[in-house]
Amino acid sequence: MRRGGELTKLKQIIVQCRDGETKVALLEDRALTEYYTERPTEKQLIGSVYKGKVANVLPGMQAAFVDIGLDKNAFLYIDDVLPAHLEKIPPVKPPITDLIRPGQELIVQVAKEPLGTKGARITTHFSLPGRWIVYMPGADYVGVSRKIESEEERQRLKQAAETMRLPGEGIIVRTVAENEPLEALERDLNMLRSEWNGIRKLAETSPAPSRLFREPGVLDRVVRDAFTDQVDELIIDDAVMGESLIRRVRGISEELAGRIRIYRGAEPVQEVYGIRDQLERAMRRKVWLPNGGYLVLDRTEALTVVDVNTGKYTGTDDPEATVFTTNLQAADEIARLLRLRDIGGIVLVDFIDMASDEHRADVAARLEEAFRRDRTKTFAVGWTKLGLMEITRKKARESLDEALFVPCASCGGTGKVPASGQAGVRRRK
Repeated sequence: MRRGGELTKLKQIIVQCRDGETKVALLEDRALTEYYTERPTEKQLIGSVYKGKVANVLPGMQAAFVDIGLDKNAFLYIDDVLPAHLEKIPPVKPPITDLIRPGQELIVQVAKEPLGTKGARITTHFSLPGRWIVYMPGADYVGVSRKIESEEERQRLKQAAETMRLPGEGIIVRTVAENEPLEALERDLNMLRSEWNGIRKLAETSPAPSRLFREPGVLDRVVRDAFTDQVDELIIDDAVMGESLIRRVRGISEELAGRIRIYRGAEPVQEVYGIRDQLERAMRRKVWLPNGGYLVLDRTEALTVVDVNTGKYTGTDDPEATVFTTNLQAADEIARLLRLRDIGGIVLVDFIDMASDEHRADVAARLEEAFRRDRTKTFAVGWTKLGLMEITRKKARESLDEALFVPCASCGGTGKVPASGQAGVRRRK
C-alpha cells in the first residue's frame, strides 16, 4: 500500500463476535501482530476508577494495601501518591504514613491488572484516554507523543494543548493527533473533562469500596487506539455491531467509517484470514523463521528467555553472513512475538554469536525499528557482558499465554511428565 508517496504495509483489523466472545486481530501484510479476546464477564480492569478504603499501611515498604472490592487488596506505592509532576515531587520522600492512614477513603485508578498471587497496582495519577489526547486531571503538564517526528508539528500541538488546559490539568497529545485541527482536540478534552467530573460527582455519594468508572470493551478500545488512517480496513462479522460502529466512527472521520466492512460469510471470519493457524504457531515454544532458523521461548516468573538457532538454514559459504541473516530475521520475529503474546517485563535474547561489531549494531537497530510499531513501551537496553540482548517491555496485564492457557495438571506447569518407569514418583509440593 502507498501512503504519502511511501510504500507501507497492508494493515487490517479483523473482528469476530461469536458465542458471546469478541476476538480482535491486527494484521500487517497478513501477519498476525496483535490479538485480543474478551467475554462480557472478563472486561479488563486497567483504567477503571474505584473508590477504595485503605486496609493497611506498610511503612517499611512505603506502600499501602487498598480494598477496592476485588478478591485481593490493591497495592499503592508512595510514588503513586506523590504529585505526578516531577518538579513538584519533594527531594526526600516523606513517610507514607504522613500521606495516608488505615480506614481512609481514596479515589484510585488501576494501573496494572492482578497477576498471579499479586493484587492490582493502583495509582492516584489519573489518566483518561480519548481519541486524540490523554487527559490527566491533576498532572499539570503537557506532553506530545515522541512518535510525532516533525518538530514544527510537535510545537503546534504542544502550544494548542497549553492553550486548552486549565491550571493543574495535564494533557498528553497522542500520535494520531498529528495534523489534526484544534477543534478536534478541544472536543476530546471537553468530553474527557466531563467524564472526570462525573466520576468525582459519583464518588461523593458512593460507598467504599465501589467502582466509579470502567474502561470501554476491547472493540471500542482497539477502535480508539489502533483504528487510524494507517489502517486499510476493519472487517467485522456482526452486522448490528458493525452498523453501530460505522455510525460512531463517522463522528470521528467519514473516511475511516468508509473502511469498515461487514463480513457476511458462513465460515468464521478469523478462519478465513488464517488467524487461528497463525496464533497456534506463534504460541508454541519453538517458532520457525522464514529461512529455516528457529527461536525457542522459555518463560519464568522473573523473565523471558529467547534462544536463536540457525536450524535448517545453512546459508552461503560465509558463516558470518549466515549468522547475520538469521539474527536479522530473529529480531523481526521476536518483536512480533513480544507484541502478539503481550509479553512484558525483562526479556533476554541469546542471538547467535557475531564476530562483527557492525552486525551486532545492525541487529540492535533492527530491533529498535520493529519496536516502534509496538504501542506498548518496549526498549532494546543493549548487549550484556555475556553477549545477550536485554529488552524491557512494559507489563500491565497478563500475557496472551496466561490468558489462553493454564498450567498442566499432570506436570505442575514444568512442561514435563515423569519418564517411563517413573510414573510412581510423587512430585514435591
